[in-house]
Amino acid sequence: MKYRKALTFTVLLFLCTLFSQENNKVPFSLFFKEINKLKLKEVNFTKTSHFFLKKEWDSVLVFSSKALLFNKQQNINNYIHYMRGYSFMKKKLYTESLKEYEKVNTNFPFYHKIIRNLGGISLEQRNYKKAILYFEQLNNITDAVSAYEKSSVIHDTGIAYFHLEDYKKATTNLLKAIQLQEKKQDTLLLIGSYMDIANVYYAQYKDNIAIPYFEKAYELSNKVSDFEIKRKAALNMSVVEENRKNFAKSLAYRKEFEKWKDSLTNQQKIWSVAQFEKKLAISQKQKEIDLLASQNKLKESQRNNLLISSFLLLFLLIISVYFYIQKNKNHQIITRQKEELNLLNKTKDKLFSIVSHDLRSSVDLIKRTNINLLKKIDSLKDSLLSNIVLSNITTANTTYNLLENLLNWATLQTKQLYFHQESVDLHSIIKQVEYNFIPLFKSKNISFQNQIPTATFIFADIDSLKIIIRNLLDNAVKFSHNNGIISVHSKDVDDLIQFTLKDNGIGMNKTIVNNLLKETSLLNKKRNQQEIGTGLGIQLCKTLAQKNNATFTIKSTEGKGTQVLLRFKKP
Repeated sequence: MKYRKALTFTVLLFLCTLFSQENNKVPFSLFFKEINKLKLKEVNFTKTSHFFLKKEWDSVLVFSSKALLFNKQQNINNYIHYMRGYSFMKKKLYTESLKEYEKVNTNFPFYHKIIRNLGGISLEQRNYKKAILYFEQLNNITDAVSAYEKSSVIHDTGIAYFHLEDYKKATTNLLKAIQLQEKKQDTLLLIGSYMDIANVYYAQYKDNIAIPYFEKAYELSNKVSDFEIKRKAALNMSVVEENRKNFAKSLAYRKEFEKWKDSLTNQQKIWSVAQFEKKLAISQKQKEIDLLASQNKLKESQRNNLLISSFLLLFLLIISVYFYIQKNKNHQIITRQKEELNLLNKTKDKLFSIVSHDLRSSVDLIKRTNINLLKKIDSLKDSLLSNIVLSNITTANTTYNLLENLLNWATLQTKQLYFHQESVDLHSIIKQVEYNFIPLFKSKNISFQNQIPTATFIFADIDSLKIIIRNLLDNAVKFSHNNGIISVHSKDVDDLIQFTLKDNGIGMNKTIVNNLLKETSLLNKKRNQQEIGTGLGIQLCKTLAQKNNATFTIKSTEGKGTQVLLRFKKP
């Protein structure tokens, strides 16, 4: 029995912190959003809300009492009394807190939090039946209660029933709270809930159910930095192992308990010293203020000088904070730019590697073809000679396109590309680009069909549009069969013009299409290794389409061909 008493005492110790844990979840941002809507510029009210946000409760109480003298509107006073009641509650002055809460009207936007706090105060004062009544009121206004608050209310309801020795209701509420907290993954509240439900079962001699919860609480306590929680979890496990007659493990947990206890004691000593120093500083400051107040009657000029000095110090503080924030922002910008630079360097290295390989291959191909041509030029027939020259022209044209893409890519990266959107005749642009591809079409006997109606206007930059169409045509020719068909057409889609380039070539599978459409600046080698290509063209098309506020889509079926669809705005 003494072990069970020890565990019950442990859970009672833990319960003392539950209320403060719940109040850490108060949505201050939502509260101050409502305060800002009031647009109240009264100095004392502004200072009250400022210190409330800083959780400096003594300062809240000082300035709120002054604010009540200058504000007679009930809706404003509701906020002041709420902040005063909350501050008294945090200082554990529950009688004063209740008096302030009583002065708040029920139409106050955060009145449900007052009900929550009244229930918590009743729980602290061990008036468990009254606490349950407050908690049950919250069940009727669930829309205003957040998921965190809901789990905390249900949990505290279970604790109240536990103290009333109604173990069935205590178990039901605690398990429901645990379920909600597990969804929200609130580690600190879960540790407490696991300990509480374990003690409820332990009080009913259901050791086999209780012990796993103690173990869960202990495992989670290893993931938090709160010495108090670690200490209680270790103490619980020590008592459990001692009750199991496993004294070696119990001793180990006891040593761990003492370690956390020493850490907590040191932390509390540091906190006590800090609080003492703070009180001493406040006391000293108050003496200085009193002294200045008496001197003000004799030396008005000194008071003005002190006021000016205070403003200067405040200004310097603001400037210091501003420069500190700017320094952090600059550091973040430099870090981000460094990461982007590293990524660009990787892209550059990969680009140079692929481009140099492809350029070397294409130039070597022209070189070898010209050597063979020179050796056999006298014996070659006109038709065969034409084919060789046409092949060389095709290879040179592809190499030229690669170099042009490289130049455009470098221009984009350095943000030097001139860009001006205007009304552009799509049919005319297609005709201009088509002219440069006539030798390539002839080399594979490809039929090109421009089915775009005349006077089809889109809103785009003309130079970047030509780069897009030229790269798409180049790819279509590369991956088309001899005697293939390449066509372009357009249609209206809502307020946009859809431009489609279609071929009946080798096509691509879904994996290749997805890789081409990925949001990445890294380059990939084309699948057809016999053709010159780096994937740079598609990257340029996607980037330039985005700059033109156009969408870029690829549809392809392996063995049947590819469609590239772009949707531009109408002028």
